[in-house]
Formats: sequence, C-alpha cells, structure tokens
Amino acid sequence: MEIGVFTVSDVTRNPLTGKTPTEGERIKAAVAIAKKVEEIGMDVYATGEHHNPPFYASSPTTILGYIAAQTERIKLSTSTTLITTNDPVKIAEDFATLQHLADGRVDLILGRGNTGPVYPWFGKNQQDSVELTVENYNLLRQLWDNDVVNWEGKFRTPLRNFTSTPRPLDGVAPFVWHGSIRTPEVAEIAAYFGDGFFANNIFWPKEHYQQLIGLYRERYAHYGHGAADQAIVGLGGQFFMARKSQDAIKEFRPFFDNAPVYGHGPRMEDFMAQTPLTVGSPQEVIEKTLSFQEYFGDYQRQLFLIDHAGLPLKTVLNQLDLFGELVLPELRAEFAKRRPAHVPDRPVHTTRKPGSVTAA
Repeated sequence: MEIGVFTVSDVTRNPLTGKTPTEGERIKAAVAIAKKVEEIGMDVYATGEHHNPPFYASSPTTILGYIAAQTERIKLSTSTTLITTNDPVKIAEDFATLQHLADGRVDLILGRGNTGPVYPWFGKNQQDSVELTVENYNLLRQLWDNDVVNWEGKFRTPLRNFTSTPRPLDGVAPFVWHGSIRTPEVAEIAAYFGDGFFANNIFWPKEHYQQLIGLYRERYAHYGHGAADQAIVGLGGQFFMARKSQDAIKEFRPFFDNAPVYGHGPRMEDFMAQTPLTVGSPQEVIEKTLSFQEYFGDYQRQLFLIDHAGLPLKTVLNQLDLFGELVLPELRAEFAKRRPAHVPDRPVHTTRKPGSVTAA
C-alpha cells in the first residue's frame, strides 16, 4: 500500500482571515507540502491539472520536476492528467522527461477532467470526450511502447515514422492509473491494458464507486491480467484532525462551509457520513480509512486531499505532522496485516524493469 496526498490546486479565500493567497504562494506551498510528505514517511505527492481560475496547476510536470529536485524518495504523480485535451505526444514527452529527472519516481492518473469549457479552449468538443479518451490513450501507449510510430486517428494529424523523445527510462513507461468518478468506459480501458484504476471517491456515496470498481475488477480478470482481487485500485480520501474530535470539527467547519467544492451545500456531518471525509481524532481517521477495504476490496494506493478550502499552509503542515506521528504507522501495520499474499504490491519502477524478479 502506498499512502500519499493529492491537491486539486485551488486558490481559495481563508474564511477566518479573509485573505486569499496568491497563485505564487499556493505554488510554493505545493512544494513545501511535498517535502513534508517525504519527511514524515508518506509515499506519494500528486497534483491535479486545471486551466481555469481558481486553480493554479496548469503545468503539473513543471511543478513535479521542481519537487523532484528537492526530494529523494517520494513518488511524483498527477491526480489528473487530461487525456482528452492534451496532445498524447506532449504527455509522452513530458512524463518520460520527468522519469529521467526523478530516477523513475513517476506515474500519472489520466482523466477526462470536470471542467466543460476546457474542451474548446484546446480545440476539442466535449461531446467527443469518451472517444478522445480512447483514441488518445491508444496513441500514448504506442508512443511509449514503440520506438517508431505510424499512426492515424480521428482527432489529430497522422504520425509517420515518429519517435517520441526521450524514450521512457529503462524502457519502462510510467505506470498509468485511469481516474474516473462516473464513466464505465474508463474502467474498461484500465482493465483492457492491465493498468490501475483510481476512484476518487471524495464526493459521492460508496455504493456508486463500488459499481465502478467492481466493473473494473471483473473486466481486469476477463482480459487475463489476474484474478479480480488482484486488480490495481487506488482511492481518494479527505481528513482534518485534532487530538480531540470536537476541536477538529470546530476548526474545520468554517473552511468546509465556505469551500467552493462543497460549501453552502450539505451539512459537514452529512458529508462525513456519506463520503470518505473524516473530521475528528487520529483514531477516527484510522478507523474510517481502514473501512474502505471492506467496501472496495484490497487496494494499492490511498491519497488524501488535505490542502484545500482555504486552509493555510501552516495548518496543512501541522496536519501532516500529526498524521505522520499518530496515523501513518497504524495504517501501514494494519494494511500489511490484512493484505493477502496473492494481492500485488503497489507498482514501482524498479520492480517493473525488464529482468526484475517481480516485474509483471
């Protein structure tokens, strides 16, 4: 199990101070958070991709490349790379470059995104989103897997005798997760290629994601990659902690109530009951997180959203310190104890290289 954090890269007003951080402050905060993630022993830092306010992460590989230079161990990922509106050639080039800079500490979560206007900004039609996903990913796979590509499709100009450079590190493409909150076709793509499926289950009830993950597992087995319970699954989560539950609820409520992603909507208690959001003590975070396995089966990646809703950087870093001290060791021990021997480990570059004993 790899445990980490992800950001949606929002630039949100602090409801207590009335201050809105600058884009530059939030970008630099991302670097500080990633370094803290490494310091406390977590495994992954992931950033989203957006091309509109109030978000700053329009260039994820630039941010991750800067973080790579200041870290040694953590895996650098995206919580969404837009497979629909990015050119697959540029994705192939950018992430292979990042692989070399970070010595293989790289993977990515592909997704369609949730901002409709982004499609025409990049010359695409939102009605083509599923077709774009399928075609663009097929091309991306070819660009990484084949030294020379001849390709023709519906949505971009043909490629003739084209070689994407640099080539993937050690001849091994970055591991790909396919992220979805509502699209069965994405689960099908992930299953067909034997890739990972990331269900960012932070907004809707668990029953919805059980269906998507169940479909992915079933089709993973259908395509011969292994048993259904060996499929590579990742989940989202959210927490805000204090040593006493009532303190956490009191401190986080104004941020929840004013957050652009769910503010002025459901009561925080209702949202906590229906989604992975945990606002409470470290023990409550442990118990809620461990319950995910009961609903979705054994899985390989758990990412938490913690720096959103206007929370100041100091608070986020304090949250991570508390997590590293009181939550992370317990989660690691319990996940390790529960995991059956036949369920695969998290995918990492070193074990996916040709000749590796555990390479798939």
